[in-house]
Amino acid sequence: MAIGTFVDKGHRPTMKEIVASIGSRRGLWEELIRFITEKYRPKGEFIYGGKNYGWAFRYRRGGKALTTIYPAREGFVVQIVIGPTQAEEAFRLDLGKKVRKMLEDARPYRDGRWLFVSVRSRRDIDDVQRLLMTKLSPVKAK
Repeated sequence: MAIGTFVDKGHRPTMKEIVASIGSRRGLWEELIRFITEKYRPKGEFIYGGKNYGWAFRYRRGGKALTTIYPAREGFVVQIVIGPTQAEEAFRLDLGKKVRKMLEDARPYRDGRWLFVSVRSRRDIDDVQRLLMTKLSPVKAK
């Protein structure tokens, strides 16, 4: 089963289709996008990640991956790779049970622990934001 909803490489989904898929979690989606763009001012792009992942929004800053967000049915999935140096800090965070278990259970690869957080609640968004802060420092306000 794919991580995201839109897996047809030949059909790039429209924003209207994405919003319809996300459904009642649209407010959480918009809040996360706003957080990412305001705090990090990243380069964002809409990419196709293959049949196992589908279409997604990928955010990078300074050549470093920040996160990838996959629209799903009644929500979305946030991919965060917590590098070995950030893992220690991530383990000290006050995370909800779901994301804490996900972090603990994630296999440590050379490039880090790959987390795929299915966002369904306010707590999930808070946890994702905390994890992003361990990955990359926000851009200073001018």
